[in-house]
Amino acid sequence: MAVRPYWKGYLKLSLVTCPVQMMPATSESEKVRFHTLNRATQNRVVSRYVDSVTARPVKEGDEVKGYQRGEDDYIMLEDDELDAIALDSTRTIDISTFTPRDRVEWIWLDTPYYLSPNDPVGQEAFSVIRDAMESQAMVGISRLVITRRERAVMLEPRGKGIILWTLRYGDEVRDESAYFSGIGDETADAEMMPLVQKLIRTQTRDWSPALVADPVQARLMDIINEKKKALKGRAKPPRKKLNASPAGNVINIMDALKKSVAAELRSGK
Repeated sequence: MAVRPYWKGYLKLSLVTCPVQMMPATSESEKVRFHTLNRATQNRVVSRYVDSVTARPVKEGDEVKGYQRGEDDYIMLEDDELDAIALDSTRTIDISTFTPRDRVEWIWLDTPYYLSPNDPVGQEAFSVIRDAMESQAMVGISRLVITRRERAVMLEPRGKGIILWTLRYGDEVRDESAYFSGIGDETADAEMMPLVQKLIRTQTRDWSPALVADPVQARLMDIINEKKKALKGRAKPPRKKLNASPAGNVINIMDALKKSVAAELRSGK
């Protein structure tokens, strides 16, 4: 099944512009996921927003973003107010700065995406930008709005495409000296070093995705498959229906139609 683009827009460098699309470079779709069920009825449990004071459910139309300025004191922001501050980086990745790739440390890299041309007409412009960066071992720095938040991004040539990394903000990265300063200046023991080096050599393997396989996921699937076999051929128990009157604005459409028809017949007579 084809994966839909996560974002579509334009890649721009000075007067050179081309349409591009962005796809997530990682996926969690293969992870084992669970639903929360009601043990008595085996029906799924759904979550609802409720008022923290009245405990009453809140309708979707009544939900609004709030910025807390004090205890139980908020400034409300409507969706149209949030949309009004949309920046140009919502639709365009305008590369304004370049920096050597080896100057950007790993800790600044956040989430990777694959960036590729979205139209055959723009492939030439895309290739020029990509190859020019690669020839000088440079990466481009730009900004992009993702889920209503502007992020600094880094564009790194990779094969025929470009890897777009979202970058962490400065206040998200902690200074390593605060954690490593307590480590002493002792050097490695001259006799122990060859032994550890030999141990490293004997345990060296070529990189493979199998080295980072998740054994918990595999064991979960074993348990699930065992339960499937145990349930095979067994009739599924009927769902228990609670004879409770509908609450709030929950209406049974068939009942409403029957009542409407009955009302019309009475009025006709």
